[in-house]
Order: sequence, then C-alpha cells, then structure tokens
Amino acid sequence: MQQTTDRQFDVVIVGAGAAGLMCAIEAGKRGRRVALLDHANRPGKKILISGGGRCNFTNIHCKPENFLSTNPHFAKSALARYAPSDFIALVERYKIPYHEKKLGQLFCDHSAQNIVDMLLSEANDVGVQFFLNTTASEVQHDTEFTLRTDHSIFRSPILVIATGGLSIPKMGATDFGYSVARKFGLKIVEPWPALVPLVLNAQDQKRFCDLAGVATDVVASINGQLFEEKLLITHRGLSGPAILQISSYWKPGATLQLDLAPHTQVLRDIYAPNARRDVPSVRAAMRSALPQRLADRMLELVPPSAWNNRALEAWEHQLHHWQLQPDGTEGYEKAEVTAGGVDTAELSAKTMESRVPGLFFIGEVVDVTGHLGGFNFQWAWASGAAAGRAL
Repeated sequence: MQQTTDRQFDVVIVGAGAAGLMCAIEAGKRGRRVALLDHANRPGKKILISGGGRCNFTNIHCKPENFLSTNPHFAKSALARYAPSDFIALVERYKIPYHEKKLGQLFCDHSAQNIVDMLLSEANDVGVQFFLNTTASEVQHDTEFTLRTDHSIFRSPILVIATGGLSIPKMGATDFGYSVARKFGLKIVEPWPALVPLVLNAQDQKRFCDLAGVATDVVASINGQLFEEKLLITHRGLSGPAILQISSYWKPGATLQLDLAPHTQVLRDIYAPNARRDVPSVRAAMRSALPQRLADRMLELVPPSAWNNRALEAWEHQLHHWQLQPDGTEGYEKAEVTAGGVDTAELSAKTMESRVPGLFFIGEVVDVTGHLGGFNFQWAWASGAAAGRAL
C-alpha cells in the first residue's frame, strides 16, 4: 500500500492551466512556497490546443464589455491591473514571434508550446513546485486548508481553485471547482456550454444541413446582442465565429436572428423601373451577395410572393431578419469554454478571494466568460495575477 506524504506550502493551487500558472508565477515572485497541482501529465494542455495550436493568447481591444457575467462590472478591476500590454511585454521579453490575425486577436507565429514554455520558465525561476498526475479528491478547512489527493496530503493557509469549467471533458474537465465552492457554501451561477456550435431542429436540418461546409458573413443576434462574423453550416446545424459568439447568450427556446447579407441591399438593381423582375434576376442578385448554394436554397425555400416593390421589400427584409429556433448546442464536448460558475458576489473583484478567508477562485471556474478571440485567456492572466499578487 502506497504511503501518503504530508506536504506543507504557503499556497496550494489546483489547476495548472493559464490562470493557475499565472497565479503561481505572481505568488512565487512574492517569495511564497507554491505547490501547483494538476491531474494531467503536463501543464497548460488547453493552452496547447488553443487557436489551432498557435494560441490566441490575448486581444489588444480587450474591454469589460467583451465579457459575460451576472455582474458585468466584476472583471473591470483585474482587467485594468493586468492588461493585454502586460502579457505582450512578457511574450516580447521571451522573443516569441506573434501576429495579429484579425480584430485584435494575437497568435503565436509558430506554436502554442512557446507560451507554455515561457510560463514554465517563469514558474521555475520563482521556485514553483509542480505536482502532475495528481488528482484532488477532498478539501477540508480548520486553521488551514487540507487537500487530499491520490498521492499526498497538502496543507496550506491559502487554497486557489483554478480548475476551469466543464468544457472539453475528453481533456479531463470536471466539476471539482464547483464542488469546492458548494462545500463552503458559495453560490454558483448554473454553468452552460459557451462558444459552442448550435444544433438546428429536425425541420431546419432537412432544409439546410446538406449545405454543410458553406460559409458566409452574417450578423447573428439574440436579445440585443449581435456579432458580425462568419457563419458555417454544419451537418447538424450552425457554427463559425458568429455562431460561437452568439451561442454564449443563447438559452433553450430563444430565437436566433441572422442578417444573411449585412450592409447589402440585395435587390437594389431590381427596384429600377425597367429592371427584369423574375426568378432568374433575383437568383443572380442573390448569388452576388451569398454563396451560390445558399442563395439558391433561400430562393427555393421562400421565393418572393409577388413582383411589386412591396413584396420584394418584404422578401429582402426577411433575408436580413431570418429567424431560426435552435434545438440545442453541441454541448460541453464542443464548447470552447464554460459560462456561469462561482458567483462573483462571493468574490473580491480586487483579489479573487472568496468570503471564506484564504480560498480563491480564478479563471474559467468564475462566472466571467469572454467573447471569442483571446478574451478568455486575458481573463485567465488577469484573474491569476490579481490573486497571485494578493497572496
């Protein structure tokens, strides 16, 4: 029978992802003896798969408005005190080449491994001790926190939960962070999959999903939230950046509205007095604004009811206000992040400490969810730094 080792540290952090690594680095800089635990066999696994393996590590246009939370003001403090420029300075100090892809999104030129190596170098420089392949099973608290794992017992006056959410379970995502919060009586905003493809109902799947692979620029909107980016038709529904963005705001039963031809009056030339008004002319106009297969399908499904101006204007209005009611999402398996989490009302916006003294929550496990495009990494860096500097 394997003997249990008793270990004492100033700070124990559970979760060696983006937030946990940043927190460990900042705490280590303050001279704290830091243990960083993870059930995986290597740190930063989610960093490595992000951005197609190139890691969209921040967004230069990061603002509090780029985040979804029950308290939209909560993220302001941490984001202001650790800005994109701070992380960029670190990247540049390590001479990691990067580029702006679009909309302020910064990616490594080569590999996400560059970011992980940089963080590991910083952590090693300040003496962070890593315990990988280590699964936390139970937390107790009296005068200090006692964390039981499959190999050891860790004791510390400070416990930081950086275990992420429920997204991508094949990488080992669990509800451990939420369980710890509940154990100590902290409220949870019920989690849901975010930045995730939407699944259409059976009728709309028959109408559109044979067009899988077709992509086009749209404006997707729900309840006043809107995003203008690409839509991609899939075998079960809709994906692409516009859909991933709006999915964070979608709830069962909600109607999704799509502008299929943003900033374009598709039938402009057909309104002219001597213009041809028939199916071929409308099809030609549609194909100039949309991918051919999608243009033909929309015209096939809902042709103009008549050829007078009123009917054509009504038809064009529908093209810009196409409404669909998704059947669901692709779930946590395909979700890039988890929305909801530990209620921010339970946490200090400055330090990320909960109302249980010494217990901190950072990163994705908290009810702060960024838009697509590097914002969730910036929240991880900022919340991790806020906690690490408070320890």
